[in-house]
Amino acid sequence: MSDLPRGSTVRRDAGLYGYERTLRRHGIDPIAGVDEAGRGACAGPLVAGAAILPAGKAGIIPGLADSKLLTEKARERCYTQIVRRALAWSVVVISHDECDALGMHVANIEALRRAVALLDLPPSYVLTDGFPVDGLGVPGLAVWKGDRVAACIAAASVLAKVTRDRMMCELDREWPAYDFKTHKGYITDVHSAALLEHGPSPVHRMRFVNVRRAAGLEPWPDVQNDLVEESS
Repeated sequence: MSDLPRGSTVRRDAGLYGYERTLRRHGIDPIAGVDEAGRGACAGPLVAGAAILPAGKAGIIPGLADSKLLTEKARERCYTQIVRRALAWSVVVISHDECDALGMHVANIEALRRAVALLDLPPSYVLTDGFPVDGLGVPGLAVWKGDRVAACIAAASVLAKVTRDRMMCELDREWPAYDFKTHKGYITDVHSAALLEHGPSPVHRMRFVNVRRAAGLEPWPDVQNDLVEESS
């Protein structure tokens, strides 16, 4: 991953579209944002989204923000606008089995790479949320809290989260005892209680300590710790 072009800066008050404007002023376009949803969940798939928004008014998505800060209805409205307005967008799903096989960090990087590779319009630059992703084939920048400060990353986060939330609601119909439609596979008191009562479902990720304990594959500690993925 590279830095911003030499001599360019993005002011803190530049707004959600500041990174894209800065890059375009230096002749860099198109610009993709990429983000994931579901990395911290212990059930269901990992989903990555990528988006390239057009310059100017056409690329301004009303109400766009980090998907985690939006209500469900607001995310759905943004999702519809992103799909309509984006020059290119993609969504990649990594199954719970593949997450277990690869480990969450490797699965996350792979999902982001695949999402960028699937874009119909090859980007000239990629903005990622939080940490660098190599192997994208073009320059890019890791942006701290990128889904809150860069529009294309925020758009990617909405694509990923809306897609994953819909999938978790479908899984809830198959496995209603776990209430996936409410917590979307993340650990909550209700989810923990369901794991204790029923054991893991076929869509739980066995790399997570709490899931292995519920399956009887690992002993319970004297004091229950927070959710931790197995180091590997």
